[in-house]
Amino acid sequence: MYSGVVNRGAETFVHEIAQRLSKRNDVTLFQFGDKRGRESYNVISIPMRINWNSKDMTGTIRRRLFIDYWSLLILLFTLKSIRKIIKEKFEMIVPLNSGWQPALIRIVTWLYGGKMIISGQSGIGWDDRNNLWCFPNYFVALSSYAKNWAKRVNPFVKTEYIPNGVDIQKFNQKGDKLKINLKKPIILTVGALTPSKRIDLVIKAVSKLKNVRLLVVGDGEQKDELTRIGEDLMKNRFQLIKLPFEQMPKAYRTANLFTLVSESYYSFEIVLTEAMATNLPVVADDDPIRREIVGNAGILVNPRDTDSYAKALGKALNANWNNKPCKQAEKFSWDTIAEKYEEIFGKL
Repeated sequence: MYSGVVNRGAETFVHEIAQRLSKRNDVTLFQFGDKRGRESYNVISIPMRINWNSKDMTGTIRRRLFIDYWSLLILLFTLKSIRKIIKEKFEMIVPLNSGWQPALIRIVTWLYGGKMIISGQSGIGWDDRNNLWCFPNYFVALSSYAKNWAKRVNPFVKTEYIPNGVDIQKFNQKGDKLKINLKKPIILTVGALTPSKRIDLVIKAVSKLKNVRLLVVGDGEQKDELTRIGEDLMKNRFQLIKLPFEQMPKAYRTANLFTLVSESYYSFEIVLTEAMATNLPVVADDDPIRREIVGNAGILVNPRDTDSYAKALGKALNANWNNKPCKQAEKFSWDTIAEKYEEIFGKL
C-alpha cells in the first residue's frame, strides 16, 4: 500500500521481487504512489488522502481490532482495489498489508478460484497471527524461527522459509563513496528513527570508543532527540543525515563497520544484507533471526549491556573479516529469492 510513497524494507521487497517476477510473469502492483517510470511490471495507483501525522497505535486495543486510523486506511485501500482484482481474476495475490486486507483478499480469491500467498514481512506478532488465521494457500516465513512459529500458530497452513534479500549488483565494494565530514574509522547505522530501532543504544555504545565516528542515516520521529544525544555524547564524532535510496551504496562504502540493534521482533532487516554485500562486518542484536542473517559475518550482542556492546564494536573493527560478509550476503540474492517464490506459484 505504501509503495511509491515511502521506502522501507517491505517496499524494497515489493519492487525487487516484482521486477524479477515480471521477466516470466504478468505482474501488477497496487499502491498509493505513482509509477516511477522504470518498472517492468504494471502499476495501478489507488488515490488516497493520508494524514501522515496520525498516531501509530501499535499495542492498543483499537490496533488489535484493526479499527485505528492506519488499519481503516488499509481497509479503504483494499476495497478500492477489489473491483479491479475481481475483473482481472489474478491467479496469485500477495497482500502485503495486514488487518482487513488478507481477510478480504481471501474471500475474493475463494469466490473466483485464485490463490493467496502471505509474505511474513510483519514479523512474529499480532499482524502475522491475523495473516495466518486468514488461511493463505502459503505463508512465507522470512526466517527458520518464524517458520516454526507459524506452524504452531496455524498448523493447517503450508509454510515455506524464504528470506528477504539484497541486490548484490547494486550493493558492492566498487564505486563512489559518500563525502562526509567524518574521519575513519566510521561505524554506520541505517534505519527509521523510531524507538523500536534503538539507535539511542548505538550512540551510547559507540560514544565509549575513542577516535571512532558514528554516521546515522535515516529519518523519523526521533530525529531531534537522537541528534541531541549524539552531539552531547560524541560532539564532532557524530553525524545524522537523510539519504535517498539510490545513494545508499555510497554510504556503506564510506564505513568500516555496520551496526543495528532493533527490537528482536523485526522479521528481517534488509540493511544488514546490504551492509554485508558491501563487505562490511555487522554487529547486531543476538536473537534467532539475526543469527541466521549474519552468520559468521559479524558479532551478536545484547545491546542493553552498553559496555559489552561497545567492546563488541571495538573487536569487530579490529578483526580481519576477509570476504566473509560478501559471501554471507550472496546467500540472499534477490534473483534466487524470486525463483523460490516462483516455485511456490508452480506448486499452486
